[in-house]
Amino acid sequence: MKFEVTQGNSPVILAFPHTGTEVPPDIWARLNDNGRMLADTDWHIHQLYAGLLPNVTTVRATFHRYVIDANRDPAGTSLYPGQNTTGLVPGTDFDGAPIWAEGEEPSASDVEHRLKTFHAPYHAAVSAEIERVKAIHGVVVLYDCHSIRSHIPFLFEGRLPDLNIGTDMGRTCDPRIEAAAVDVARAAKDYTAILNGRFKGGWTVRHYGQPLDGIHAIQMELSQTSHLATEEPPFAYDEEKAGRLRIHLSQILARIEAVADQLKTKGN
Repeated sequence: MKFEVTQGNSPVILAFPHTGTEVPPDIWARLNDNGRMLADTDWHIHQLYAGLLPNVTTVRATFHRYVIDANRDPAGTSLYPGQNTTGLVPGTDFDGAPIWAEGEEPSASDVEHRLKTFHAPYHAAVSAEIERVKAIHGVVVLYDCHSIRSHIPFLFEGRLPDLNIGTDMGRTCDPRIEAAAVDVARAAKDYTAILNGRFKGGWTVRHYGQPLDGIHAIQMELSQTSHLATEEPPFAYDEEKAGRLRIHLSQILARIEAVADQLKTKGN
């Protein structure tokens, strides 16, 4: 199976495009030693969010982003023109180092096959859940869950804030949903937060976020130092760190759900 779905009746959907670590054997054989570390995984994010919002729907890709990135435009258009980033099927890791063995870089036909086999089924599942939840409530909020190392000079300068909220400069959701997340994040003691900083929201939130049609989307990119014991192998989950962070994430989700309920009531 290329994805996992848990259905709930909350107006909120949690999406996990980058927590999967499955790589088919034929693709695994083409990765170099660096690629086989799978270092750019959003490590343990589905575990971090587990149980935070009752009756929430989740959609999780089980394949790794090196197979194909479920949060990239299927047309291959860059999310951040003029900035270093990784593509639909990455050629390098987040440090700019090659991940494929020499001569084993994916071809155009490889990319097309992976689009049909992995990317499209995952997004068909996301679309189906958006349609189902919206039919229940008349409104839906897609909350896209991510994490990344706090220091990656190839992608950004300095240390990344702990909580990075992306709404494509307010285009992907109602401002009340954006404010709900920002207010809790900025009030979280001992954590730093930013709205539409280096990560303004990937293809998922930009593609689905249609607030005028009752479909709202928001991305949360977490610094991995906020919940991992170390940002290097074995990328172990830190129960104590995660426990502290889960308090704030739970509050963010509850506030977003409450706003969604208000939007449903008002018919906005």
